Amino acid sequence: MHSISHYQQVFLDYLEGQSVEKEPKNLYDPIQYILKLGGKRMRPVLTLMTAEIFNADCKNALAAAMAVEVFHNFSLVHDDIMDDAPLRRGNQTVHEKWDVNTAILSGDAMLILAYQYFEQYEPVVFRDLAKLFSKTALEVCEGQQWDVDFESRTDVTIPQYLKMIEYKTAVLVAAAMKMGAIIANATQENANLIYEFGLNLGLAFQLQDDYLDAFGNPETFGKQVGGDIIENKKTYLYLKAVAAASTEDKSQLLQFFANSPEDSTDKVAQVKSIFVRSTADKITQDAIEEYTLKAFEILEKIDINSDKKSALRIFGENLMKRKV
Repeated sequence: MHSISHYQQVFLDYLEGQSVEKEPKNLYDPIQYILKLGGKRMRPVLTLMTAEIFNADCKNALAAAMAVEVFHNFSLVHDDIMDDAPLRRGNQTVHEKWDVNTAILSGDAMLILAYQYFEQYEPVVFRDLAKLFSKTALEVCEGQQWDVDFESRTDVTIPQYLKMIEYKTAVLVAAAMKMGAIIANATQENANLIYEFGLNLGLAFQLQDDYLDAFGNPETFGKQVGGDIIENKKTYLYLKAVAAASTEDKSQLLQFFANSPEDSTDKVAQVKSIFVRSTADKITQDAIEEYTLKAFEILEKIDINSDKKSALRIFGENLMKRKV
């Protein structure tokens, strides 16, 4: 096994060689832009890592890792349009740098490009990868729709929210890992277990994202801090605050989330104060740890040696402590 930085560099070297220099430029330039904005590259790294965990050369998984990264960035381009988000990874979002129509079409092209990367595999592997990818892509769309629906609902429950983030975020993390297992010809049991490991890690990751959206450092987070509050998103933080806040704070919180003032600075500050007073911030951090530990329990069932389990454990621990 290699370090995370090794897999990141292997992927980045591959990414550099995938430049799409084609016409029309207004279709392909935004794709190049979003793919080179940086980011953690967590999903493709997991695909490469998992391939080696099951005794394949990680380079055999590069095309699948690229498909995962292209799809992930496609979803971000469209999510940013829907959220009217100004920043992504500290830079202008695609629809801000170009325009909404360009961003929609470039995103569509990215979805097709993602599928094309699977064509590099033998028919049986291609079939299994494409089947998993299609299922995952549809679930991501379902999760995104629930996310949008929840903005205008006042009856969202914790189980409903967790299902939404499972589909919107966690299934792609899980699929990224299972793809590495498929390419390595791992047993069905191991492939399913690594999927469940990734799913729980993905849930922890998204809850951490929710937490950082409110309490992250603007200089390192890369997105607009307080964006979820401004958009009235019913995050885990919000739902736990509603359940645990005092009567006065709950009333104020509901009022804040029923309005969208032009200047949201005070709203963000007040809501964050309620999150702290209600201990929703601490409850969310506990949930992040809970899902990470659940992932580690599943990890113990996977038929791989202890060194490889240790590498995956370190990855999960670092994910739980991230600030970006």
